[in-house]
Amino acid sequence: MSKHNNGEKYAEELMGKDKKDKEKDKEKEKNKGDDNGAEKKSKEAIPYNNRELSWLDFNSRVLEEAMEKENPVMEKLNFLSITASNLDEFFMVRVAGVLDQIHHGSKKPDPSGLTPHQLMNKLSEKIHDFSRRQYNCYSRSIIPALKNKNFVFLKVKEMNDKQLKFIGSYFKSLVFPVLTPMAVDTSRPFPLLANKSLNLAVRLSDDNNDAFFALVQVPSILPRFLELPSGDGRAFVLLEDIIAHYLSELFELYNIDAYAPFRITRDSDLDIDEETDDLMEEIQKSIKKRERGVPVRLEFSKKCDKEIKEFLVDMLKVTENEIYVQSGPLDLTFLSKFARLDGCEELCFEPIKPVDPPADFYGYSDLFQAIREKDRLVHHPYESFEIVVKFIKKAAEDPNVLAIKQTLYRVSGNSPIIAALIKAAENGKQVTVLVELKARFDEENNIQWAKKLEKAGCHVIYGLTGLKTHCKICLVVKREGNIIRRYLHMGTGNYNDSTARFYTDIGMFTCRDEYGTDASSLFNVLTGYSTPPEYNKFIVAPNGMRTFFEEMIIKETQNAKAGLPSGITAKVNSLVDPAIIGLLYDASNAGVKINLIVRGICCLRAGVKGYSENIRVRSIVGQLLEHSRIFRFENAGKPLLYMGSADWMPRNLDRRVELVFPVEDADIKERGFEILNIMLKDTVNARIQLPDSTYALVDKRGKQKLNCQTYFSKLAVKEQRKIKNITAEKTIGTPIIPVHKEESKQ
Repeated sequence: MSKHNNGEKYAEELMGKDKKDKEKDKEKEKNKGDDNGAEKKSKEAIPYNNRELSWLDFNSRVLEEAMEKENPVMEKLNFLSITASNLDEFFMVRVAGVLDQIHHGSKKPDPSGLTPHQLMNKLSEKIHDFSRRQYNCYSRSIIPALKNKNFVFLKVKEMNDKQLKFIGSYFKSLVFPVLTPMAVDTSRPFPLLANKSLNLAVRLSDDNNDAFFALVQVPSILPRFLELPSGDGRAFVLLEDIIAHYLSELFELYNIDAYAPFRITRDSDLDIDEETDDLMEEIQKSIKKRERGVPVRLEFSKKCDKEIKEFLVDMLKVTENEIYVQSGPLDLTFLSKFARLDGCEELCFEPIKPVDPPADFYGYSDLFQAIREKDRLVHHPYESFEIVVKFIKKAAEDPNVLAIKQTLYRVSGNSPIIAALIKAAENGKQVTVLVELKARFDEENNIQWAKKLEKAGCHVIYGLTGLKTHCKICLVVKREGNIIRRYLHMGTGNYNDSTARFYTDIGMFTCRDEYGTDASSLFNVLTGYSTPPEYNKFIVAPNGMRTFFEEMIIKETQNAKAGLPSGITAKVNSLVDPAIIGLLYDASNAGVKINLIVRGICCLRAGVKGYSENIRVRSIVGQLLEHSRIFRFENAGKPLLYMGSADWMPRNLDRRVELVFPVEDADIKERGFEILNIMLKDTVNARIQLPDSTYALVDKRGKQKLNCQTYFSKLAVKEQRKIKNITAEKTIGTPIIPVHKEESKQ
């Protein structure tokens, strides 16, 4: 029996309700009319950046960090690796999607006015240019910078006798037993090569000068680079260069005429039949298909042999636009591991060390007591994620805790959260976990966790048909005397202790009754067939969040027209939704001052005359990945603050279960406002969007240098130190009780 909730009618009801509400609201607005001809303007095409092109602009901002002179060399390597990893996923999902549209003959333009074919041409041109800049950064900036620090990558021909002996021993003992040379001829067809695998294509000939081709996969199970003995500095060699040097030992009966490294990226977007009786089995089948997806990119080295290139293009059936010739080692993602070499700490950023416990919990041995006293907020990674782990561990151990309910989207490979939930089930508590099996590229990991949780006795749900469950919430139900109290943790990021070290996120703990009631209702929706409720405080997608945000923006527009205080500040990962963008343009035209902090994709164009002259967009790319979502609305002089899991994208508002919650505690609200204010003042990590949709670094003239991420790190330490001192002062003067000899003997 599937744990997947196969309530198609229910999922339709979730989405249909929001659609009806939206239609009613639009009818109301239409009846009101508009003095400024907004109805006429709404029918016109609004300024809108294509989402794929905007994403490439974001990846370019990451690449700029790899080229930033002030960044330490190992951090440059890491940023370059991130751009490569990002681009891999972009090809596997977004480019593959555009190519699929072309394959099916779609000519429908997107909101930016581009047809799939037009978009693909622009993407190809932009990605080829981006790849050139990646490798220019690698060869002209990073390699010389490494050399300056006495780090070198050697080719085999550059090695001394000691180094040659070293790689010979390494090849024979570790590499050779793993390799599988694969001939390609009439009896042995071109093999299925794994997605993102690095391979060597070899052109061979025999004594009769007959030509043959063969392939050797560079084994991903072995480290991509090897450190060599070196008397001066540190020297390294790439694994593919070692294999290439010893190709003759793999093909002893043939002449090696030429060889070339190449790499394939495949369409990896899963096509899942959610009507299946067993969703887990269906996803496992689809994961296997991912390795056999259609090639969407073929990478060669610049010096690739012409005949090898023709052979591979013919075998893989790729077009000229899908071929990328790189001027350096293929697959730069290996640089992330190189950037974390032992002994190179001085060549990295000073690490941001989370304070533990956070100031809000300092001095409390009982976390539940702290939450009963007032709502608590934690800002990761400046404040340790360990407090969230402790919360769930305490719940698992507390004999008065009756139940734990939690959503899991992405978790770490050795998750302490999962361990705590398993312990809770073993302790006899009612444990319900929604594990989202459809979390892209985490499907296998989540399947394994789901099986372990089920085995331990947890009630595991796989989600709702047609919707991804992306909300971040944990509910603990506890008996306290004669009452039942509900404790909550709600966040902007995943329950992942690994990514919590370098993703910025916010979590809030509360035991307010209305929030607890909403949490119970939400879990009833996720685990059963409950009708979507009217929540007290929660804003939940897909049955109300779009309407909520649209109404909030319209309200600010109306306040501005009425001469009341107005304004919108929003921090999201992506801004894509055309309806939201249109309303923001209307608000701007009404005089609403709008500040947007958008890390990645931004389809809105700021500063465009007649549309967005009152909108400022900035992107913050720094040492940490900005991930929190925060929303402030001025509300006629009584500002409101919301946080949650949703970006302003159609998928978040219409096709996912998302949670946004209000912040009502006065102290936490002020802290949230301050977080936004500091980010708006950043002059180190921030880039401002220009009217043509390009980005420029903040003009530092007359401004104080401010890196918001290091500011928040120092602030967390300062606040913890302050509360330590207050706690110490409270204990000064405690009487010393003498211990009598008779008592000490006992």
